[in-house]
Amino acid sequence: MEVISQDIQAFAEKYTTPETELLYRLHRETYLKVDQPHMLSGHVQGRFLTMVSQMMRPQRILEIGTYTGYSAICLAQGLADNGHLHTIDINEELEEMSGRYITEAGLRDRITQHTGKAAEIIPQLNEVFDLVFIDADKAGYIGYYDLVWEKLRPGGFMLADNVLYHGEVVLAEEEQSNNAKAMISFCRKAVADERAETLLLSLRDGVLMIRKK
Repeated sequence: MEVISQDIQAFAEKYTTPETELLYRLHRETYLKVDQPHMLSGHVQGRFLTMVSQMMRPQRILEIGTYTGYSAICLAQGLADNGHLHTIDINEELEEMSGRYITEAGLRDRITQHTGKAAEIIPQLNEVFDLVFIDADKAGYIGYYDLVWEKLRPGGFMLADNVLYHGEVVLAEEEQSNNAKAMISFCRKAVADERAETLLLSLRDGVLMIRKK
């Protein structure tokens, strides 16, 4: 089930600043060599992440779910002059590829890659984050929300990807996958949290913006 039609997606891409040559190559290599390439943020969403970061000029960013490094590179474009991004992924097989593009982008000193379980790594990060991007295992989103909350500064933002989960979230419950049900539970938790303000964007596969009051 498509959330956004291919024609609308193509129209959005037409009027969005093009990918850089490096991001284009990363996009292409991901689709040629990596399993589940649809997990890549891609052109329009990548530009959205860059613009959010550029508006905020964050000192510290946390990304949960590096994949092949596309979104980390996009998010890092808006870092403050002395800013830094931490990105976590459980798949050690992708570390070389993502690291190669991060280095080529000139961001090796500004991005720290962590490989392992995010639930174990997050508590070890002695940081206060301005911006958090969650794009990892869907069943883990609620746990990541709780782990990150006290590390997110007041006024900071959390962005959660794939909350529409291929449109399954609007199907009858018996037709929803476990991942779609996890996304619904996550959205319910966020919107019910009196410490937060939320906005669900129907961008690509759905992005929930959460602002810590």
